[in-house]
Amino acid sequence: MKFIVSSSELQKALQTVSGVISNSQSRPILENFLFEIEKDILKITASDGETTLITSLEVRSDAEGKIAVPAKIFQEFVKTYGEQPLTLSVKDAEDGNGKLLEILDEKDNFAVALDHAEDYPEIPEFDAAQSVTISAGILSEALNNTLFATSNDSLRPVMTGVLFQFKEDETNFVSTDSHRLVVYKRTDLINADPVEFIMPKKPLAIFKSILASSNDEVSIEFNENMAKFTFGNNIWICRLIDGKYPNYSAVIPKENPNILTINRNLLLNSIRRASIMSNKSTNQVRFKLSGNILHLHAEDTEFANKADMQIPCDYNGEDINIGFSSKFLTEMLSVLSADDITMKMSQPNRPGIIEPVDGLEDEEKILMLSMPVIGM
Repeated sequence: MKFIVSSSELQKALQTVSGVISNSQSRPILENFLFEIEKDILKITASDGETTLITSLEVRSDAEGKIAVPAKIFQEFVKTYGEQPLTLSVKDAEDGNGKLLEILDEKDNFAVALDHAEDYPEIPEFDAAQSVTISAGILSEALNNTLFATSNDSLRPVMTGVLFQFKEDETNFVSTDSHRLVVYKRTDLINADPVEFIMPKKPLAIFKSILASSNDEVSIEFNENMAKFTFGNNIWICRLIDGKYPNYSAVIPKENPNILTINRNLLLNSIRRASIMSNKSTNQVRFKLSGNILHLHAEDTEFANKADMQIPCDYNGEDINIGFSSKFLTEMLSVLSADDITMKMSQPNRPGIIEPVDGLEDEEKILMLSMPVIGM
């Protein structure tokens, strides 16, 4: 088997799928890319056993077949090239044991030992019960606004993913780690049959970077256990998280009479500065609101570090003194692109709700909730 491929196109394809490959594989064969050639199309597969990523590109070939190529060394090698054609051919090893992938550029010759392609697991097949279509841009935006708030707690697996909730009049993308909650809503994305599923964060993080620069359509097919995303030359197949997502609507306070409106960057930079002086176990920053001044307070009594700041704002409501995690607020405010945000509160022991004032399309809405940090 021999084929000629553009080094830059090959590098791009490897980058697309390589994120799923782990260095601590329980199955060593999954430390390889699976290359399959059929009719001048090279299909590259990478998998960790739970998620399988596939991409395709055009090559010039003299035969069909498949090989298992060591992912780490091969990708590092291809990265050393700019744009030029590479000739790759499969040869028997000189000692007669196994095969080699010879790589020829304009003047040099390299060889990589191949693994056994027949040991590579079959691509998961499943019967799709339902399907939806979503633009890459919308999906990328949804993931950008939700992924950061997922949990890392393996004992509560449903919270380690993002809930995709398609309804007749809207679609919600939801993430929570029980300390904070994000709901990204689209009213221009609907589905006649209400459906929902929970996608794990690892494949979504890989998808996000690939989707960001495109406005193509993404087809999502799924059943109870698996989801298949098809996008351009890419196919992603992954196992869904099994379980019932918590009733997130129940934790969103309905009455929030105390409303702070403030410049997002001003608040973000102030919290970052105050957090340096905060207790490193709680990261607490206290908001004391009275009139149109926000008093920010943080301290670490163990080291006698303290921050007291006064920030101009627009505030409507009763005087309130409430503590939040500076870490969580910083992450939330960093994700948003609005010039101004509102922060809605009810009582010092109830969650605060952050929503952007501007910067959104008419069809989108973002709600971010942070639980208070009680005590100092």
